[in-house]
Amino acid sequence: MLRQPAVGYGRHMSTGSDPPPQASTAPVAWHARPGATVLQGLNSADTGLTPAQATERLAQHGPNRIEQVAPTRLWVRVARQFNNLLIYVLLVAALVTVWLRDYLDAAVILGVVVINALIGFVQEGKAERALDAVRAMLASRATVLRGGDRHEIDAAELVPGDVVLLESGARVPADLRLLRTKNLRIDEAALTGESVPAEKDAAPVAPGAPLGDRLCMAFAGTTVAVGQASGVVVATARQTEIGKIGALVSDVSNLATPLTRRLDQFARQITLVIGVVSVITFFYGTCIGGLPPMALFLAVVGLAVAAIPEGLPAIVTITLAIGTAAMASQRAVVRRLPAVETLGSVSVICTDKTGTLTRNEMTAVRVMLAGRTLDVTGAGYAPEGGFHHHGSALDVTQEAALQRLARCALLCNDAQLHHTPADGWVLAGDPTEGALLSMARKAGLDPAHEAALTPRLDDIPFESEHRFMATLHHDHAGRVFALLKGAPERVLSLCVNDHRGAPLDSAAWQARMDEAADQGQRVLALAECELPAGTVSLRMDDITPRFTLLGLVGLMDPPRVEAIQAVADCHGAGIRVLMITGDHAITAGAIGREIGLRDGLPLTGAEIDRLDDAALKVRLAQTDVVARASPEHKLRLVATLQSEGKLVAMTGDGVNDAPALKTADIGVAMGQRGTDAAREAADLVLTDDNFATIAGAVREGRTVFDNIKKSLLFVLPTNGGEAGLILLAVFAGLAMPVTAAQILWINMVTSITLDISLAFEPAERGVMQRPPRPAVEPLITRWMLTRVVFVSLLLMGASFLVFNWQLARGGSLEMARTTVINMMVVGEIFYLFNVRHFTASGLTWETLLGNPVAVWTGVITLVLQLLLTYAPPMQQLFGTAALDAPTWGVIVALAVGLFLAVEAEKAWLRYRGVHRI
Repeated sequence: MLRQPAVGYGRHMSTGSDPPPQASTAPVAWHARPGATVLQGLNSADTGLTPAQATERLAQHGPNRIEQVAPTRLWVRVARQFNNLLIYVLLVAALVTVWLRDYLDAAVILGVVVINALIGFVQEGKAERALDAVRAMLASRATVLRGGDRHEIDAAELVPGDVVLLESGARVPADLRLLRTKNLRIDEAALTGESVPAEKDAAPVAPGAPLGDRLCMAFAGTTVAVGQASGVVVATARQTEIGKIGALVSDVSNLATPLTRRLDQFARQITLVIGVVSVITFFYGTCIGGLPPMALFLAVVGLAVAAIPEGLPAIVTITLAIGTAAMASQRAVVRRLPAVETLGSVSVICTDKTGTLTRNEMTAVRVMLAGRTLDVTGAGYAPEGGFHHHGSALDVTQEAALQRLARCALLCNDAQLHHTPADGWVLAGDPTEGALLSMARKAGLDPAHEAALTPRLDDIPFESEHRFMATLHHDHAGRVFALLKGAPERVLSLCVNDHRGAPLDSAAWQARMDEAADQGQRVLALAECELPAGTVSLRMDDITPRFTLLGLVGLMDPPRVEAIQAVADCHGAGIRVLMITGDHAITAGAIGREIGLRDGLPLTGAEIDRLDDAALKVRLAQTDVVARASPEHKLRLVATLQSEGKLVAMTGDGVNDAPALKTADIGVAMGQRGTDAAREAADLVLTDDNFATIAGAVREGRTVFDNIKKSLLFVLPTNGGEAGLILLAVFAGLAMPVTAAQILWINMVTSITLDISLAFEPAERGVMQRPPRPAVEPLITRWMLTRVVFVSLLLMGASFLVFNWQLARGGSLEMARTTVINMMVVGEIFYLFNVRHFTASGLTWETLLGNPVAVWTGVITLVLQLLLTYAPPMQQLFGTAALDAPTWGVIVALAVGLFLAVEAEKAWLRYRGVHRI
């Protein structure tokens, strides 16, 4: 096992081979301490650890990697697939059929068991793969100072107290307390959900600052966007934030899906019923009926075989597989079959913001000029869209003030946009600068042309200390000017007038900035000033209060247009959408408002920490937006919703989402921008990263569950009718109307034909206008049970009637039993078209033609029945006999009567206002 790295050290300084400092029990808020204090607390120095210290600490704390838990043995994983009550029932059924020398049916039943075991075996191991993906987030190499010398080492050799050097493009190898920074920005989207790289500096922050606000920290697995830094390692391996997420992923237990819970409950119920009825029947027959024990035992075996729905697991698996294929065609890849049905059951979708509801591409949405504000249309980096004022499109060529601002945004910029046929517009550089480039292109400016007209002579790069970027340009007429872009408070302090020449009204501009910020926009200011002719370099001394403010630009990561409609569709289906993000509350609230969520008083991670479970439930009911949430917060929110009986789906794309994706009833990961950790922890992966795809997946999930219920409505009356017929014969002391082998024939032939056709049923009308099923709703509802009993009695009555009718008219026992078999099967064919709709009328052409598979399976079943009835080998094998025309007439007439009786029951349900059973 991995030994845990220390989270706090004593204050004595060690040198050479001094004993390594011991870990304290309480975690230390390194982000709240000055850098010098952190070095002292870790017994380190600016020059790093000595090689001897590093060796000792590595021996004490172990390597900087998330160690792999020993995998489960292969035979244990295989054996686990058979640990299910319904599987036990099927195995018993297989043994009984072998004992009856019906090897064909035994092979069919065992095949069902093996197929289900293989599916479970292949799908198992999700947690291990998710943990592997988290391990891959850790960097493989690191640059450190050891004894003042620079070394590149394997990142696994890092220990607390090491001083690490970072540069642009590097992956942070461990959790670092930054000591020095230069223009440092780190992409933490996979960890915190923020759309833009976080600006970092070495100043300490408040002890209770959330993860995303710890600006003096660099976390393992994140990437340096720009800049340089040095930092001291404060946590390695499982003590890092990434490592903690890995631990959460490995600790979360897989929850049963609604379908598996319902099937388990059903298996227990039907097993109990079969056992009780079989025992009662046997003792009644021997003690009261006086029947021979051996003959009675064979009858009881036939009863059990009749009652066991051995084809049900195969039907469920096939229905789920067909749903999986349908979802794949709609860009939703299912990683676990039960996830298909689970989506149709969810009552709450907890979704990440960045890259899920939004595009994860910064976009300029507002331009604030002196005297007016313009709206910018289009989203992402594609230069598609324009500028509008009060809803009217502007001719950008006639807007001089807009052109000046756009030219500044284009020239005072280090990013580049490239277009490729495969990937579209791709950004190289900072997302904020990419948004400004796209805005300038929308204003009709060409980057190459503008750069040729006004070449750059010099620049002052953006740094967190001065919070702006400045560039020096000249035109070919000798004019020299500086362009400025940066934080609005800083830029406004350097401006003396606006682009109209009027004195700067700082209060009015501040009010406009506050309005944009309240709407979740990040605001940048742009300015310019003339410089003396011949100026060829730009110094900090040149950046003085003499600039002209060109305007402000509001930027944000906008919501996907299709996500807005998808949220509305979910609300229409009775599904609550809850946005949980690591971003700021103002930004999260603005996005929530745009996509139709309740954004009032967003819940924050700090509040979650303060609230007990009861108070959290109350607070969570007041808003659909949760901001500044950590992985632990997401887990608690999912658990809170589940404790209220909700079925929860969690969507996300970052490694920070992986634990919640795994613990939710269904995890939905993004396939394009999603991390490997998120995809491996999820049950469903959206290949287009489109939240709107979820609405289609929910519809398919509901259709799948409806079809499983229809299969139950079809299978159970068949088994009930057969079992009832045998019970009636035993209790009445009559000859058995069917043999065990004939019962298995009925079950087998209908399972491989009629049952499967229901898996191809299209969605019921209004499937997305009804609320989700309650989590506690049983698989067999009251109205379903009523239908099952009603049809079972009809089938049993019709079969008993034709059995005695055939004997009364002088037919042989074989002929009477053959009549019963065909009565059962033909009755099922007619009943199949009843089942296509739960309560809607079946007296329409759509009932006959709406599912061509049902028609063809009905034809195939009739052909098989004719072979059973008239083919000599089948007659000899199953003990059947040829039937005459009057017998077929009676069978068809009774089947039509059964169909009409069920339609009458459906009409009665509609009259009662029951439309869902």
